[in-house]
Amino acid sequence: MVKKINSNKTRLVRHKRVRGKISNGTAQRPRLNVFRSLNNIYAQLIDDQAGSTLCSASSLDRELVPNGGNKKGANEVGKLLATRAAEKGINKVVFDRGGYIFHGRVKELAEGAREGGLKF
Repeated sequence: MVKKINSNKTRLVRHKRVRGKISNGTAQRPRLNVFRSLNNIYAQLIDDQAGSTLCSASSLDRELVPNGGNKKGANEVGKLLATRAAEKGINKVVFDRGGYIFHGRVKELAEGAREGGLKF
């Protein structure tokens, strides 16, 4: 019998491996965390030392045109997150792709954040 591979379980294994390689977020250089669901995409800047979220953005925000979690929406989420980070004086981050492949929606979010002024 062929067993079905649990893709979220393998993603969490990759996520754990990636988190071991990148540095933890600080107040000066927080971690940009990405979560990609089936319909939407979420991003947040996390200060791991204090254990707090500094700012966040998602495709569900009212400020954005409702594109859902497609590539265009992901790019807009990245730009929105970058503007919210600039308001708090944050311009350098550590990118945490969350175990997802750097392709498609995750890549568009990263490019939108870079266009908005974040450096990583």
